[in-house]
Amino acid sequence: MEHLTVTANGANFHVVRAGSGKPLLLLHGWPEFWLTWEPVMARLADRFTLIAPDLRGFGDSDKPDGPYGPDGHAADMLALMEGLGIERFGLVGHDVGGAVMQPLARQAAKRLTGLFFFDFVYPGIGPRMAAPDRLNHIWYQSFQQMEMAPALVGASRESCRLYIGHFLKGWAHRKNAFDDVLDAFADNYLKPGNLAGGFAHYRASHAGRVAMMKGEAPKLPPIDVPTCVRWAEHDPLFPYAWTDRLSETFSSLDLAMFPGVGHFPHREDPDRAAAEIAAFFQRVGWS
Repeated sequence: MEHLTVTANGANFHVVRAGSGKPLLLLHGWPEFWLTWEPVMARLADRFTLIAPDLRGFGDSDKPDGPYGPDGHAADMLALMEGLGIERFGLVGHDVGGAVMQPLARQAAKRLTGLFFFDFVYPGIGPRMAAPDRLNHIWYQSFQQMEMAPALVGASRESCRLYIGHFLKGWAHRKNAFDDVLDAFADNYLKPGNLAGGFAHYRASHAGRVAMMKGEAPKLPPIDVPTCVRWAEHDPLFPYAWTDRLSETFSSLDLAMFPGVGHFPHREDPDRAAAEIAAFFQRVGWS
């Protein structure tokens, strides 16, 4: 795997590139960085060129003063691909990465061959995210907007490891999915600015999420890029029932349950995750 630094949209981005073939851009979630994709990249490198950046604020990419939300990340990623000399590409994303893919697809549909999503937020979830029985699941979205949050979580290596591990283990169905990299994740988030950089996404996204939870999300035309969604069977954060309105946002939708996993299908079952990604891009002629 090749580690690159690419300057794009006024910032330096750390990018990991592997494989050969048609390019796929892989966008991580929170609390993740590029390393979350490594098992899938290893399984797809014989068929695709895999490009896994750290989003602005995450990993070894720049962390200018935030906040930076989905629209900003989308502009970053389009500029990043231009910096790499790549005009057309497929998109794969999860969680925060899935939130970024939506404005990216609206800004540059003609550059995209297909969209492949694992569990993510989209407007059709609506008020369900704020239902009383869901509040214990989304407390972190408010906490992480507090000025003291990075100092509290980052007070020691153990506090950081406990906090990050709480989500990686708690949201997974296969509880050992991150055991081999938990220390690497803790060390990553202990790097200067990385906790605040990741938390900045929640500040930037707050107004949009509140509007969604009030049922006041703006009505946008559906995205026409061919779309595949594989939603986890056992995601405690985003239940599978929340997929019922995806067709309102994506006009060309292939939706199916991803069995036996929680919030992180790409880590919990990378064999199947890689196979699903490869099969979709083969169906749309990008392989």
